[in-house]
Amino acid sequence: MYSWSCSSLLLTGLVLSTLITARPLSNVAISSGPVITSNFPDPAIIKVGSTWYAFGTNNGAGNIPMGTSTDLVHWKLGGDALPTIGTWAIGGNTWAPDVVQLGDGTFVLYYAATNAAHTSSHCIGAATSSNVKGPYKPQAAAIACSTSQGGAIDPAGFRDVDGKQYVVYKVDGNNIGHGGECNNGVAPQVPTPIMLQQLASNGVTPVGSPSQILDRSNADGPLIEAPSLVRSSGGTYVLFFSSGCYANDDYDVSYATSTSGVGGPYTKAGYPVAPLLVTGSDNGKLYSPGGLDVASDGVNVVFHADLGTTADTRQMWSGQISISGTTVTI
Repeated sequence: MYSWSCSSLLLTGLVLSTLITARPLSNVAISSGPVITSNFPDPAIIKVGSTWYAFGTNNGAGNIPMGTSTDLVHWKLGGDALPTIGTWAIGGNTWAPDVVQLGDGTFVLYYAATNAAHTSSHCIGAATSSNVKGPYKPQAAAIACSTSQGGAIDPAGFRDVDGKQYVVYKVDGNNIGHGGECNNGVAPQVPTPIMLQQLASNGVTPVGSPSQILDRSNADGPLIEAPSLVRSSGGTYVLFFSSGCYANDDYDVSYATSTSGVGGPYTKAGYPVAPLLVTGSDNGKLYSPGGLDVASDGVNVVFHADLGTTADTRQMWSGQISISGTTVTI
């Protein structure tokens, strides 16, 4: 996730110019379209050898549907990376996976699923495998539930340069909101913080308590979610996130940065360099883009955007990013 050298960007399936101006993002870039045209929400990618692997939210094709590609453009879908979920969970709503490779070569898949003990909310959990394709064996206990705060969703793994393992995730505060946009548009609005949890070297055992590294503000609308954390070669930590509401046209991809370590503090980027992607980006081709995930090379990314103007089918797009100091371009 950690090298940054692109001076211009060739997006696989999405060609965007590297540009920082005050122009509306709708006028920036031209794309050739999504790389997975079927429903594949909340995508995550990892490269092993010469093959890319993508994992997504359950869509009727198993708990964690997956696909493979050699070029990030042409994808072959098939298989369920997580045939069995943890005993703490109930199937049917298995969301937003992420896969990381540990130092010993094995793999951990993080996911969110319905909390069997409190079925109105989710927890995040982990599963392990010696093969990136799985099948992954779920851990018996969840990593985090945050039940009283609305639940925990959107986990993403991160390995720092010192070898320490972390997972970032969203506390799903809008799940217990008071109505309106994404159930959190009516005062008093509920926090939706992004949390950082250190893990043992096995990638599944929490070390200490989680810490909050970001939260929504009025400018973000009802929530922030879908975190993905990277570190640049220069030592800047970049936390990508989405704000707005996934079901509406205000959903987007933005980022915050820290120059003081993985624990922050993080400062949200602002206009004109953020948000990175909004409805209308790419001369109107993107609608409700969100859920950006960064590969371990620190350059290649995937995200979803709606087919048409509803969230019924969220297609996967792929691309590349570059960072200079605390500024990210796409």
